[in-house]
Amino acid sequence: MERNRWWPVVGCGLVVFMATLDTSIVAVALPAVERALGVRTAAAQWAVLGYLVPLVALSLPAGRWLDRTGPRAALVLATGGFTLSSLAAGLAPGLGALVAARVVQGAFAAVLFALVPAVTVRAVRPELAGRASALVMTLGPLGAVSGPVLGGLIVQAWGWPWIFYINVPAGLVVIAIALASLDRDALARPDRAFAAEALLLAAAATALLLALSLSASRGPAWLALALAAVPPLAGWWRTRTSAPFRRLARFRPAAAPVAAIMLNALVISLVEFLAPFYLQRVLHLSPVDAAATILAMPAAVVAAGPVGGLLGDRWGTARTAAAGAAVTTAGVLLLVPAGGDLGWRLAVVGAGTGLFAGPSFAMLMARAPSALQGTAGAAQSLARQLGFSLGPALATLAWAGTGYSVAGMRIAFGVAAVAGLAAVPLPWWAGRAPSLGSDTGGGVRERDALRSP
Repeated sequence: MERNRWWPVVGCGLVVFMATLDTSIVAVALPAVERALGVRTAAAQWAVLGYLVPLVALSLPAGRWLDRTGPRAALVLATGGFTLSSLAAGLAPGLGALVAARVVQGAFAAVLFALVPAVTVRAVRPELAGRASALVMTLGPLGAVSGPVLGGLIVQAWGWPWIFYINVPAGLVVIAIALASLDRDALARPDRAFAAEALLLAAAATALLLALSLSASRGPAWLALALAAVPPLAGWWRTRTSAPFRRLARFRPAAAPVAAIMLNALVISLVEFLAPFYLQRVLHLSPVDAAATILAMPAAVVAAGPVGGLLGDRWGTARTAAAGAAVTTAGVLLLVPAGGDLGWRLAVVGAGTGLFAGPSFAMLMARAPSALQGTAGAAQSLARQLGFSLGPALATLAWAGTGYSVAGMRIAFGVAAVAGLAAVPLPWWAGRAPSLGSDTGGGVRERDALRSP
């Protein structure tokens, strides 16, 4: 019987936490970056977009490449690149160098996010896939929601470069784990279509992310910019390189978990974005008290994550993921009336996310065709990043549309509740789909269900 290897799972969890943390932690440091480098806010914002654009654009090309390359070599390469670019970002003498380092960092993060699912599910036996997935994927939402708190503490104590320097020791640890615990393999060269595919998706990602970042300040003009993403996206969809993703999208047992993952990311990012404003502007809490209240959500994510993994292995990943989505939605519904104490309501949201994250991840990787494991990992990464980007944009639109009133905040929480409700039936729907395997415990890795593009 194949033995379980938990060190690669620990390394993957660390990678996911650091790469997700870097999507949110930099936003907190932007005022310090502006002062240190002498730039305006509009220009400094590219330190955030420079990371997100390649992260979104390269997820699917990276997944297609990972379907045919060695996981050990890819993990060492991507972690090394992410670590070195983090160091370069911290040492950047000006904004141009910082943005360039962030672009490289985002590119390697795209490979890491696509790679981690396959490494995780292959490291342990199928009956433990739920617990392994919970360990890794609980840290993703934790990195997202803890970014503002950790970023503020690090910038205040050591200065903004340290939000990048902290990646260096973590990256070295992951490389050591990969070299010591994974089987030796080799990298495959990206094919000729890789660059063209990446350029088309980068054009679409740039237009969409810029539109979302301008949604509150530019009125309806942001919609025109968002529409600019359609032509390159349509062009990519018609290429042969999109065939693996199209195959996956037609396969309901894999497509439904991906959609649920995106909706869950939208919900928690919307709540995480709006909660500090409500706590400070409506309840008049100090920044320290507001941060302490918000910590209830990541604390609940961490506490519920192992429970979700255990339930996924014993009760079934589909049912556990659906239950987690329902608990998350219940927590958001409690936020809609927005009473005096948000801490326990945020804890309910976090607990649901912890229950959902690991089982949904395990269900996707168990049910995705074996030849599309890299594409499945990339698809869930892309879905998660799109959800994290859409949440704050929708919150801002709802809030700004009412003149930044308390009623607008409640409408925004209502939008999150609707998204959460839409996510609840998706794991159950995926679990009911005809498949070549079963999901009675940790899930059984399935054979190829689709063989033609």
